[in-house]
Amino acid sequence: MSDAALPTLGFGVIGAGWMGHVHARAIARLRHHYPDLAVRPLVVAVSDTLPAQRDDFSSQHGDVTAYEDWRDLVADPRVEVVCVTAPNSLHREIGVAVAEAGKHLWIEKPVGLGSSDAAAVATAVERAGVRATVGFNYRNFPAVERARQMIRDGAIGVPTNAYVRTLSDFAAHPGGTLSWRYTIAQGGHGILADLGSHGFDLTRYLLGDLESLVAETATFIEQRPQAEPGASHFAFVDVTDPTVSFGPVENEDYLSALIRTAGGVRVVYEASRTAVGDQCTYGFVVHGSAGQVSWDFRRSDELQLSVGDGFQNQPTQLYFGTPGDGEYSRFQPGAGIAMSYDDSKVIELARLIEAITTGSVRGATLDDAIQAARANEAALESVRTGQWVRL
Repeated sequence: MSDAALPTLGFGVIGAGWMGHVHARAIARLRHHYPDLAVRPLVVAVSDTLPAQRDDFSSQHGDVTAYEDWRDLVADPRVEVVCVTAPNSLHREIGVAVAEAGKHLWIEKPVGLGSSDAAAVATAVERAGVRATVGFNYRNFPAVERARQMIRDGAIGVPTNAYVRTLSDFAAHPGGTLSWRYTIAQGGHGILADLGSHGFDLTRYLLGDLESLVAETATFIEQRPQAEPGASHFAFVDVTDPTVSFGPVENEDYLSALIRTAGGVRVVYEASRTAVGDQCTYGFVVHGSAGQVSWDFRRSDELQLSVGDGFQNQPTQLYFGTPGDGEYSRFQPGAGIAMSYDDSKVIELARLIEAITTGSVRGATLDDAIQAARANEAALESVRTGQWVRL
């Protein structure tokens, strides 16, 4: 069926920063990769408090209606699905309002400032009978889906221990401006709310529920230059300029944790936003009684595999993603062509639309957000007490 004959599914995007653009690009690309879907998604509105952000979004994504107040976007009758890419502190209010308006929800992690916020959004979604998904996109990579299936099938034996990492340098520059991400009120607990939620979700996705953990955090850059309104966390200024004023960083740059899963797997998890030399060093190594599987986001279609019955001196092989792994065939015809970050968001969106149109739920849910938030809270409790904390 041609696109023109399909019913339109109207999307509104709240938050016209980088992630808002990522969502809009996924909406535009969806039918390139999923022509069998029974709807035609279309961005019809955007909301942001900054006129420049709204204008930039409209210039890139077509003739969309621009709202200063997100409430006006939610009230727009053309909007049937709302993308929430606003600061963390707004997730609860917006998410609940979207559900109560009877609209579907595509919301970025961490879904608020804590598990109570995520739970409130989940309750509103359930009461309204709408569909929702959360931006835990790393689980969508076909190689990660294959790794999970291999672990479940026993390809590496019984999982014994793992190392999970989400290391980045996006906040490593001391001149990085004091955006909302560095405040408790708007960004929550720094690296925990940002990459920590991804890491805990990825660990649960691969190895099952988390039972307990002990953690340590640190803030390595304790003050940053004051930011202009709407400044990106990638922006920085010359800290030697005497006219620059500084403010305190309120949340954490670094997290390390020892985790025990409900199945008895021991996990070492490390996250940082100030890791000089590490650019999006996200991934995992899972050891089992008979083998190992590892993945690096920067080589997204590859797995390092050691499988067999040799135990000692068993070789490690390089596996390239192929059609048949997750959604790989939707994007590439053969092995060795890497998937991108944006591809993972297209998959995320496709699974939301599948849930909307068929009721089938395959993507990350608000319960996953609640579980990640509880892990973050357990880490903070462990830092406070110096003790292991049960989840």
